[in-house]
Amino acid sequence: MSFINRVSKEVNLKIIYCGTGLSGKTTNVQYVYEQTQPEQRGKLLKLSAENERTLFFDFLPLSVGAMKGYKTRFHLYTIPGQTFYDLSRQFILRGVDGVVFVVDSQSERMEANIESYEALEKSLEFQGYDINKLPLVFQYNKRDAMGAMPIKELEATFNPMKRPHFEAVANRGDGVMETLQSISQWIESELKGGELP
Repeated sequence: MSFINRVSKEVNLKIIYCGTGLSGKTTNVQYVYEQTQPEQRGKLLKLSAENERTLFFDFLPLSVGAMKGYKTRFHLYTIPGQTFYDLSRQFILRGVDGVVFVVDSQSERMEANIESYEALEKSLEFQGYDINKLPLVFQYNKRDAMGAMPIKELEATFNPMKRPHFEAVANRGDGVMETLQSISQWIESELKGGELP
């Protein structure tokens, strides 16, 4: 969970963007990076394979001001959607404060989305997290695609608990900042209610 440095009065919070390969996780983080003032962001690190898929993570320390006298910094990561990267997924999930699950809205990607969500659930359980108690929001990306699944069906498949969800076209920036704002506010709310003095 969150790392609190009581000496420097800084809270570091970890948000992880998950989803199947090419769902738009990296596009989300890149857009947030581009929209953030240079003095408020750290360096964006990308480790990519030949086919442009993220292999490990994108890292974006995002300074968002103070909370209860503590400077708050969000670290945004993406984790690989491909199931054969399970070891790196486990490593990156360690210490997570909140998750954005990015769903590719195209009907032909539903099986891959479900497989990715089930892998996330297992990985979180392995780390000692209950997916039903962790701050998690859904982003239904690629809403502009031909044959995009209806939101009602996506909600029935992924979100029976009625967590916040957002429609997005991440490569245009639609829904990206709203998704981030929702998960970050949820995490801050949890933190204010517990860990900070």
